[in-house]
Amino acid sequence: MDKGNAKKIFEGLLVLQYRSGNKKAFSLLVSRYNSKMCNHAYWFTYDKDIAKDIVQDSWGLIIKKIPHLKNPNSFGSWAMQIVTRKSIDYLNKNSRNREKLREYHNEPKADYDLNHIESDLLKVYEAIKRLPQEQQVVLRLFYLEEYSLREISEIIEKSEGTVKSRLYHAREKLKTILKNRNHE
Repeated sequence: MDKGNAKKIFEGLLVLQYRSGNKKAFSLLVSRYNSKMCNHAYWFTYDKDIAKDIVQDSWGLIIKKIPHLKNPNSFGSWAMQIVTRKSIDYLNKNSRNREKLREYHNEPKADYDLNHIESDLLKVYEAIKRLPQEQQVVLRLFYLEEYSLREISEIIEKSEGTVKSRLYHAREKLKTILKNRNHE
């Protein structure tokens, strides 16, 4: 059994234990996912406080809906799907602030020491920011969060074919952007 399956089975057991009244099991799920969920919400909002609020709301919804989760082993992708949906809902409700947040996010932050980041990595990061948001999301979930195509399709509520297509087009567009940048 690979590590991913063992992790899912363990989390499935935690879900079942929580359903049976074991509050500590839910605490373990929170400790395993809260930070990951905050990072995911932050990626959409670029605001740590808003991301924490979104995750807090997500946990409230998770508590309500966890008794009805059909496949307890899919807890991780199901929880991330809730955070994704709540993050997008937040962006839609606050669309006038979205552009200001993007501009702020695109500015180099003083707490990052850009001098120590290899220039190639910085070029890739800048190129990724030029991709459409749906392609950025798929790249992030696949490469940084290491979700499978099936899990990503559950999180963003699109077919696996759509996820594969977005991933393919994101890679191709990145190649083009980076190739054009190298010729400048």
